[in-house]
Amino acid sequence: MSLTAVDFRASHASLRVRPRKVKTIRALDRGLEVLQVLLDHSACSLRDLHKATRLSKATLTRILMTLAQRGLVWQRIADGAWLPSHTLRTSAARFGEDGQLLEIASPILETLCKRIEWPSVLAVPRLTWMEVIETNSPHAYFHEVALGPVGYRTHMLQSSTGRAYLAWSTPGVRDAVLERLRHSEDPADAPARDHAAVEAMLEQTRRQGYGVRELHFGGFYSKGGPDADENKVSIAVPIMVEERVIGCLNLAWFARASTVADIAARHLADLKAAAAEIAAQMRAAT
Repeated sequence: MSLTAVDFRASHASLRVRPRKVKTIRALDRGLEVLQVLLDHSACSLRDLHKATRLSKATLTRILMTLAQRGLVWQRIADGAWLPSHTLRTSAARFGEDGQLLEIASPILETLCKRIEWPSVLAVPRLTWMEVIETNSPHAYFHEVALGPVGYRTHMLQSSTGRAYLAWSTPGVRDAVLERLRHSEDPADAPARDHAAVEAMLEQTRRQGYGVRELHFGGFYSKGGPDADENKVSIAVPIMVEERVIGCLNLAWFARASTVADIAARHLADLKAAAAEIAAQMRAAT
């Protein structure tokens, strides 16, 4: 018999961690405001910046000189206008889709853990594995469920995020990943060689609407028996932009607290809504 959320929460009330409130730095905020105006408009005179920020010209001059010393802005000779440095845009390009996804998803994951209380991770595909790039675990009520950390790699066929990724990827992408897995020397990738079993698992995943973590899966490295983490269970859904899976969002809990069916009945709609919101904001940002 599974525990209710209230029952399980009561025994862990003392473990909850609440973030501290801190004051912001006004001077830094002004500098960032000026930098944002320059990024939005490409080039601005001192007068333009004064009109946009309502900061005094003396304050703006000090801010601009500070930013220039850091190599973040420069002044054009022809008209004295200020422009953002190309290094900012180069860095932004390197930041890439993962960075944009992370920035969009983080506050949504924060809201999700307040609503569900169990923790989640955001994972993205890396050829033959999934990599965790964000987790709300530190802010979740049940934060002691070990997730991540950021940079953690997990197997495609064993993890809930990997199964969700493969199940909803296009056939071409899925076939390419499975072909790589079939030639992998990692024992945890061996199931990829059983084509019928993999297809059945992925079909089941699509039918139920979420991926489920293999119970005896111990993490990125192959583990089994007494080394396997059988206390943790997770389900995952894809984050879809058009027909492409750009990442997956999971929900993890202690096996003793509830069943997969019960958690799915209670929280799958919230998990899917969070994934859909991330996808919608990613589409709007492109």
